Amino acid sequence: MIIAVIALSVFAFLLLAGFVFSSKVIKPNCVPYEETYRMEIDKGRFDPVWYDKLAKEENWIDSPYGYKLHAIYLPCDASKKTVIICHGITYSLFGSMKYARIFLDLGFNVMAYDHRNHGKSGGKDTTFGHYEKYDLKAVKEWVLKRTGEETTVGLHGESMGAAIALQYLAMDKNISFCVADCGFSDLKELLKIRVNKDFHLPAFPLMDIAGLITRVRTGMIFADISPVKAVGEVRAPVMFVHGSDDWYVPAFMSRKMYEAKKTGSKKLLVVPGAAHASSIATDPTGYAGQIRSFLDECGLS
Repeated sequence: MIIAVIALSVFAFLLLAGFVFSSKVIKPNCVPYEETYRMEIDKGRFDPVWYDKLAKEENWIDSPYGYKLHAIYLPCDASKKTVIICHGITYSLFGSMKYARIFLDLGFNVMAYDHRNHGKSGGKDTTFGHYEKYDLKAVKEWVLKRTGEETTVGLHGESMGAAIALQYLAMDKNISFCVADCGFSDLKELLKIRVNKDFHLPAFPLMDIAGLITRVRTGMIFADISPVKAVGEVRAPVMFVHGSDDWYVPAFMSRKMYEAKKTGSKKLLVVPGAAHASSIATDPTGYAGQIRSFLDECGLS
């Protein structure tokens, strides 16, 4: 009887812990939209005077899953080049504006949008690309309707946004380039790291339980969210960027994806001393220069 009670207690604890961890993954504590605007200004990464002077179009794009995606389009004259920028987890499209300035200066239109369950967009959970890559497809289709089918379209993603962009890249052979900044190579591998560091618990069996619960709740399978697998046969040029001091998504993940990309051109930039999603803040001039150089090599600047 005592053994049965202990076993039942352990099972109940693991089930509860698995549900809690599943919720941490798919229902992150997102920063309110207006707060992301203020945070970017306070951290010196966003110039509201510059932004207010820009021509801009606010749009609501239909997701294939029945909700609206909030987006802001920044036209650059009559350019036939557009970059779609994907922000990181818990944030909003205002996290994309520090990159927008680089691309506008290079003659690109810029499309920034809020991922599902972020910013002003709909959607009840976050799935790291399982559904988001199809939302990105809808955003790209909107861009082509706005600027013409002959438009050159590239991607820039930060953190989760980089992982989403790379997964979409494997679906769409008409994307001209991708800049993947501090993206994870494999969700399951990243979550194992986070379980150890954030929960101080072993990955097994917690990850398996959380994965099963997450699959029931969302349809997402942890093992399927693997940009390192997606990038293997991608022919489009990809520039991988990572901060050497990234504590949240280790820099080895970008190195792993760089090595996994076997076809087409590629570039790896590791910024010394940069923390997670801080490469551009650590060396803004160098970051912009490296993107310009990358696009020159692609014949797109």
